[in-house]
Amino acid sequence: MYVSTLMAWTVADLPDLSDRTYVVTGANAGIGFETARALAGAGATVVLACRNLDKAAAARGQIEAGAPRGRVELLGLDLADQGQIAVAADEALERFPRLHGLINNAGVMGLPWSRTVDGHEVVFGTNHLGHFALAGRILPALLAVPGSRVVTVSSMSHHIGRIPWDDVHGVRRYGKTRAYAQSKLANLLFAFELQRRLARAGETTSSLAAHPGFASTDIISSTLARVPRSAELRIRAAADRYISAAVAAGPSLRAATDPGAFGGQFYGPGGPGGITGSPVCASPARRALDEAAQARLWDLSVELTGVDYPL
Repeated sequence: MYVSTLMAWTVADLPDLSDRTYVVTGANAGIGFETARALAGAGATVVLACRNLDKAAAARGQIEAGAPRGRVELLGLDLADQGQIAVAADEALERFPRLHGLINNAGVMGLPWSRTVDGHEVVFGTNHLGHFALAGRILPALLAVPGSRVVTVSSMSHHIGRIPWDDVHGVRRYGKTRAYAQSKLANLLFAFELQRRLARAGETTSSLAAHPGFASTDIISSTLARVPRSAELRIRAAADRYISAAVAAGPSLRAATDPGAFGGQFYGPGGPGGITGSPVCASPARRALDEAAQARLWDLSVELTGVDYPL
């Protein structure tokens, strides 16, 4: 595993992005918002791909209030609806035929069991299948730009993740933590398999992954509202270990823009436990590197979404 020697990488190390265009999912709040704000600040055109366009418009206003060098665009995207993903992808290809990067950032967690409109368990369906379908549908715009990147945001939770191949939708056994960890492991399996397929096809587009550490964001706050009071108190007692969304965006930003980064890398905070610190290359769980599992998940994802990649 490659280990970076540039330990103190920060947003200040972003290169000039004035000729580049990036799509960031879930960019209206939290880590996605900070990722988009940093990219726009470095001169990029940033597409906020969000389910709620009113919130996305408010986020655009906040970013533009900081007088960024780049432009901010909006794209309606519901990752829990395969039909709407197809519509959003067609719009993206028409409006942005050349993309320098896609950052698969959006995610849900801590939800009771339910299905998406397509019948998929909502956490797996949103966090993994939604991004799998989106990336596949807009891949032509990425392949049109030499050196473009797909960055998929996972989590430290992937270390406890398992893929129950006979019950990926949690019909027989479901737990909120289990479902989230499964989806985050799936994110890594997808990112690594995509890189292998891109390389095999001779494409210069690359696939990388990132995790933010333990960040104090809206997704954590919304989860705390649904856990028992005792668990909430324990989590809040560890609040001094949280990192801001702006710092937590560092691994995604480095993976997407660092000239020295390359396909197959996994970035995360370099501090103790991978919780905070400057972004460096991290070590994924061994099961995330299982090539048979990567290929199996890919085939299953094609079957469930109907999206096959033009490679």
